[in-house]
Amino acid sequence: MSKRLLPAAIALSLGAAPALAREDVFDVHVHLHDGASSLAEYRAQNARDGVEAAGFGAMWFGGPNQARAGDIEGARTAHDALARLAAANPRMVPIATVHPHDGEAALAELDRVAAFGFKVLKIHPHTQGFDLADPRVGALVERAGARGLVVLVDNAGIVPNDTVHLFNLALAHPGTRFVFAHMGGLDFRAWNILALARTAAGLFADNIYFDISATVLLAADSPLEEEFVWTMRNVGIDRLLLGSDFPQFSLGRTLAALDALDLAEEDAAKIRYGNARRLFGLD
Repeated sequence: MSKRLLPAAIALSLGAAPALAREDVFDVHVHLHDGASSLAEYRAQNARDGVEAAGFGAMWFGGPNQARAGDIEGARTAHDALARLAAANPRMVPIATVHPHDGEAALAELDRVAAFGFKVLKIHPHTQGFDLADPRVGALVERAGARGLVVLVDNAGIVPNDTVHLFNLALAHPGTRFVFAHMGGLDFRAWNILALARTAAGLFADNIYFDISATVLLAADSPLEEEFVWTMRNVGIDRLLLGSDFPQFSLGRTLAALDALDLAEEDAAKIRYGNARRLFGLD
């Protein structure tokens, strides 16, 4: 770990966040379970920690709130509310979700939110209870790619072998860009395979990105840190995004963890904002 960043590491280990007032931050992973009130809590927490996000990806679901199979109307209502909130908050990138088991209805809702200007579709095989190998998942992510949406999928290692299944999903749908949240959790080592996959002609479309939310908190200032940074470099610094996973974790702590890693400032800046700017077409 870089001695230059020791104060940030100490703050991280104590559960505090250092003062990091920046505009060059995009937080790709924010859960607004209660809409505007959750947004107010997010902003208040950032203000207390002395941080500021130039933009953030916001979703209405997560935890107990999920798009349930058979409740497409519930998803529509939630998307409409999120779209209104985003219209009033220009820094927000709204994130949609549907359940793959809803088939054509899910595809129609995806088309509808794409027309609204949503940039991201999030699905969660564990909490939504579906198999990543289900053809309905393939049809959904294929449609998302065709509509220009990035597909964000949980990859915290909660579902057995999720990294293998997600890799195969990305291979099968080269026209869709994926962000795998949490970079495999404590199974992050498996993603070093990308360094080899890129050498196989015609195999890999290089359409995989990662958000490092939560996992970076475990890795920073730990025995895993050097291997985690090695994995970050193998998957590609240009493929990494910052995420807090609010309200479970704070943006301040996440930035402190990133600062604690032995990364060049140029690389950290890409993770904080530059990569998201390119992926989502941000101003």
